Amino acid sequence: MSAEMELRRLLTIMAALRDPETGCPWDRAQDFATIAPYTIEEAHEVADAIARGDIPALADELGDLLFQVVYHARLAEEAGHFSFADIARAISDKMIRRHPHVFGEAHAEAGMWERGKAAERAASGATGTLAGVPEALPALARAHKLTARAARVGFDWPDVEAVLAKLDEETSELRAELASADPARLEDEVGDMLFVLANLARKLGLDPETALRRANRKFTRRFNAVEGLLAAGGETPAEAGLAAMEATWAAVKATEQGNG
Repeated sequence: MSAEMELRRLLTIMAALRDPETGCPWDRAQDFATIAPYTIEEAHEVADAIARGDIPALADELGDLLFQVVYHARLAEEAGHFSFADIARAISDKMIRRHPHVFGEAHAEAGMWERGKAAERAASGATGTLAGVPEALPALARAHKLTARAARVGFDWPDVEAVLAKLDEETSELRAELASADPARLEDEVGDMLFVLANLARKLGLDPETALRRANRKFTRRFNAVEGLLAAGGETPAEAGLAAMEATWAAVKATEQGNG
């Protein structure tokens, strides 16, 4: 079937799930707030499938994410706010408006996209360079976006070395707070370090969320390997102790590096 027919079918399925008499009790009980965490989760699963290069999984995860959009659209339509058609129309209009060099007679110019977004923010009443950066973004992603916005108006470190110097400064400040062990102060200093690290990733042309996800996968892979090797010797990690775990970790790391 065509994309239009499949989308119409999905919208019909969603309406049936929410039917007040014959629908699914779980689906009927949901609202924007209860569905939002699933929407975020599905977006992360899309990113994970891309990072793993798993194209069949990507198709499946994109379907799950599309279902989240359809779900929110159905909730809004039932409340009389807007429909799926309104969502599609709004994003189509926005893309045409932001690409006059494609859909109009203007020529592509540096900064055209950002100027268009700035105009839209101003029209909606949002002002300031940082206006419109969502609070609900993952913290590292939001730090990356906030600093990128600030950099566009010249508020930025001159180079990577300057960011590394700032990281050294923040590390020293954290060390100074260790003696008092004030949780609020420690949290503040660790937050500053993470913020600088997000800046460092941006200056290197990297996405901090992607970098951290990759580090998480690497840690999981290596720790699972450590557990496997210890189990082969009849030990659990707790029984083996830290020294044995570190030695096994070093062996696993050396094997990975030797293979590639």
